[in-house]
Amino acid sequence: MSTVKSARTDKAGTRLTIPIAALAFVIALAVQFVGQAKIDLGIGAIIIFPMVWGLILGLLVSIQKFKPLGIDLQRVAAALVGVAVLLLVARLAFNIGPSLPTLLKAGPALLLQEVGHLLGTIVLALPLAVLLRMGKATVGATFSLDREPSFAMVSEKYGPDSDQYRGVLAMYVFGTLFGAVFITLLTSLVANWKIFDPLALAMGAGVGSGSMMAASVASITAAYPGDQDAILGMAAVSNLITTVLGVYVGIYVSLPLADKFYRVLTRKQKNRQVVAAGAGAGSAPASAADAEREAAQAEENRRFRERVAESSAAIKLPLWLSLSVLTVLGIGTASIAAKGFSLTIVLGYMVLLALVLVGIALAKVTRKISAIVFVTTIGAYISSPWFFGAEALNAAVKTVDFLSIATVMLTLAGLSLGKDIPLLKNIGWKIIPVGLVAITASFLLSTVIAEFALGLWH
Repeated sequence: MSTVKSARTDKAGTRLTIPIAALAFVIALAVQFVGQAKIDLGIGAIIIFPMVWGLILGLLVSIQKFKPLGIDLQRVAAALVGVAVLLLVARLAFNIGPSLPTLLKAGPALLLQEVGHLLGTIVLALPLAVLLRMGKATVGATFSLDREPSFAMVSEKYGPDSDQYRGVLAMYVFGTLFGAVFITLLTSLVANWKIFDPLALAMGAGVGSGSMMAASVASITAAYPGDQDAILGMAAVSNLITTVLGVYVGIYVSLPLADKFYRVLTRKQKNRQVVAAGAGAGSAPASAADAEREAAQAEENRRFRERVAESSAAIKLPLWLSLSVLTVLGIGTASIAAKGFSLTIVLGYMVLLALVLVGIALAKVTRKISAIVFVTTIGAYISSPWFFGAEALNAAVKTVDFLSIATVMLTLAGLSLGKDIPLLKNIGWKIIPVGLVAITASFLLSTVIAEFALGLWH
């Protein structure tokens, strides 16, 4: 075992990057060429997009045993996903600028609907987790959709070996493996009911995860193709607000509220346990047994945390290499989406690359603000009517289909998931219904609030 761990690297170059890039290139171009499939379910229709095919095929490649995909190759794929998210955000930023009048008309609805994202999981998923007797892990699993920022919040409050932290890790693993696929099916079904304003659906799509937002928006734009620009712009802004506010609301509102709600719902259960403990003889042996169980659970939580940390350990790639690989993949998929190669697509990618580089540079200088914030803000400005070169920039970038970038991103994500599959046996079956309800609650509650808020504001 020690030799395997010592062989793992924290940096990668072309030797590890080129093979995974070649695999992603073949898969992404193949699924982009196949296109989307529509399935009628009677109560509505769902659309399976190339990015979902790419995610599934990538996953199958990463778990097959014929020629196993090495763990370091999967970590390289995960590192490329992180940079691909910036490219996707840059592309979406060019839908914010031209849609600013529409965004302003949305008024307070854009902020009010965030209540659904930030508290929806507590309202529905937490009671279900209590019903399923998930224990204290309920708090960590349901106070948010549990992406990376949630780790620090729960670890600081409860400790890294706590049941609450185990809940965060379980939801993180679930969202990583199933989030994008499930929310694609969910939003495709809901959008095709045609009962919600497309802008309300777009706000609901901003759940705080780049991959889930991209997957969700694809379904909405397919149902409302005439409103694509406004939908993309609204979803990007909503996702940014959820990401930025999520940290502060999580610390000061969501986490304390989830803890309080959990205590209220389990109060009778705790009272019964206290009565039973008082009625039984030999309280000292009982308390010693409880302490032993808690110690054993803490040790199991520690081992689970270490497995997740090992699976998600970052690997560093040279920025020039990451961007070069993603540009080649992106131009290939964008050309298939556009049904032909053009130099305008290349020019569009050059604009996106420049924007990403500026955003990364500013993030390094400030050390306080994420590159995503800079990329979104600058991209929205230079694509708005207030910037002198907006028309030329928009014309170039619009030739790059945002779904083609999402296809590349989710294909790479699929190729990185094989290392996470063994974690399924550690998270237990209960996180599956809780995770599905959490994602559904976040999207639907936010959409319903946005629908009513838009009606009142307009």
